[in-house]
Amino acid sequence: MKPSNTIQERVHEFLRQYPPFNMIREEQLRKLASQVRVMYLEAEQVLFTQDDPAHAYFYVVRQGSVRLEQRTEEGGQRLVDVCDEGDLFGVRALIARKNYSSTATAAEESLVYAVPIALFEPILNESPEVALYFAAGFAAGAPVVRSSMADTNKARVGLGTSYTSHPVINHLEDVVKVGAGKGLVACTPDTSIRLAAQMMSDKDSSFMLVTDEQNWPLGITTDTDMRKRVVAGLVSINDPVEEIMSAPVITIAPDPPMADALIHMIRHKVKHLCMTEDGTAQSKAVGVLTEHDLLLAQGNNPAVLITEIRQTKDINSLPAIRDRAEELVLKYLEQEVSISFIANIITEINDAIIVRALQHAEQELGEPPLRYCWLSLGSEGREEQLLRTDQDNALLFEDQHAAGEKEAQAYFLKLADIVNEILISCGFEKCPADMMARNPKWCQPLHTWKQYFYHWIHEPTEESLLHASIFFDYRPVYGDFNLSRQLTSYIYEHISQEHIFLPYLAKHALQSPPPLSFFRNFIVERGGEHKDSFDIKLRAMTPLVDAARVLTLDNHITGENNTFKRFAKLAELEPKNALLYQEAAMAYEIMMRYRALNGLRNHTSGRYLNPNQLNKLERQALRNTFKPISDIQELLQVRFQLSYLG
Repeated sequence: MKPSNTIQERVHEFLRQYPPFNMIREEQLRKLASQVRVMYLEAEQVLFTQDDPAHAYFYVVRQGSVRLEQRTEEGGQRLVDVCDEGDLFGVRALIARKNYSSTATAAEESLVYAVPIALFEPILNESPEVALYFAAGFAAGAPVVRSSMADTNKARVGLGTSYTSHPVINHLEDVVKVGAGKGLVACTPDTSIRLAAQMMSDKDSSFMLVTDEQNWPLGITTDTDMRKRVVAGLVSINDPVEEIMSAPVITIAPDPPMADALIHMIRHKVKHLCMTEDGTAQSKAVGVLTEHDLLLAQGNNPAVLITEIRQTKDINSLPAIRDRAEELVLKYLEQEVSISFIANIITEINDAIIVRALQHAEQELGEPPLRYCWLSLGSEGREEQLLRTDQDNALLFEDQHAAGEKEAQAYFLKLADIVNEILISCGFEKCPADMMARNPKWCQPLHTWKQYFYHWIHEPTEESLLHASIFFDYRPVYGDFNLSRQLTSYIYEHISQEHIFLPYLAKHALQSPPPLSFFRNFIVERGGEHKDSFDIKLRAMTPLVDAARVLTLDNHITGENNTFKRFAKLAELEPKNALLYQEAAMAYEIMMRYRALNGLRNHTSGRYLNPNQLNKLERQALRNTFKPISDIQELLQVRFQLSYLG
């Protein structure tokens, strides 16, 4: 019997609220709604059973909830998912043409819409958006069609709602085009400064590239070099240009993505990049890319912020500059700029603030008594601190006799206190656990740091493993990086000696069980100020951070702290697990994006998500990121034989 117009209208109004029906043309949706069957299910009523032939319908929960369960080898039932209002299930008939892989049972009195496959199939075939919805595994019980986290991310971007109405303000994924020969003003190293200056003037160029007879880049000189060296009278205008050139030249491959070019300039503190045939200094120069080129291509250049930080004489101006950086993060997130690029940019900005604060402290206190190295820990150490969360840092200084070390520590504690206070003024709160350089425990000479790590590695107690999970992600930011390298060498030497450490660290990494089903077991806080919120850091991000750390140590990978870059490196070293590592990296990037957006929306650290603030697609995309967590943890179980560990 055909539904009445009133029922048809109710079906239509309901379906149009939820994906993928909200992607369907109006006339198609009305036609589909007219053929939908409305079904009432009593509590515990079975709609279909595992291995049953597929029905001619797939189903949408209108009211109530439906459990999906699979048989276990022991004969019991394993809960796969719980579908609530707006969820699709039973889609194997639509996609895979196979028998049902689970049993669907009403968890309570429920209303379910049965959508005829014959009518929906043409829509699926002609609509890329609808096809992408199913390919991303957003329908319950459809893992058979989910190919990868790439599908989830593509669907998240393509099908999700926009957070802004602003036009696109940057094109960071675009390449920067500089034609062969364009921007290439060059001379040999024996050319006189006078002639080089004349050539620059004739070409209206702010620089002169210095090349050898093969046209390989040797150095570069700029207007600034001319003013500082020649006009100041330090060098004669008749001397060869090699006397004032800067070397070596920072090179890059032709037509680089804007993001890569920008990161190169910021990281190397240069305003010119030499494009060569293969991207190295051992090939022919084909052009020069300038900061001005990037400024023209991109209206909001973070290099300007970093330059301001580095050059400011007023330390009190740093908080306002960091506020502008937060605005930049939001714009980048809104425009779907890659998380890798955003993380690189914000790391450079945060590092610039730390360096400027340390320089200011040195000016106040006088020259440091010993060589030292400032270490960033935690998310900043991993280059993942998109928002201003609490600060984690430490200070390492060179060994000296006891009296000298005590005197040096007194100086460095004062220095650290100044820096920690400046960071607090910039929005980086004090660490609740006092993991900060101004804490005497974390401001120590090299031999003491070695003792710390020796104890953590050779006596892996719960406290030791907790400290290891924090301090193994240290990253040198300022000072004598050789001190950091000595400590790293010592750590790997002792990890190789103590074979029990990594298994215990792996076991520690399994302490946070993954939220395998977003709706089945969405673990929220039961009390306190974050009641009914989901802790995305503890429940979802930390398991991947911990797994990446232990696997990196196991593979003796040094110099790489960033979680998704660690997974990328692991994918290179372990081809058989490459897909899993790639999935984990992408899942982590999606989580970082959600956490940052949540923080910016609510002016918080973003750690606690309110599920009610996420739309259906966002919840489903986040749920898909949980699968790589369980797969990675299973890999740890097997690799380190954790079932045999007491």
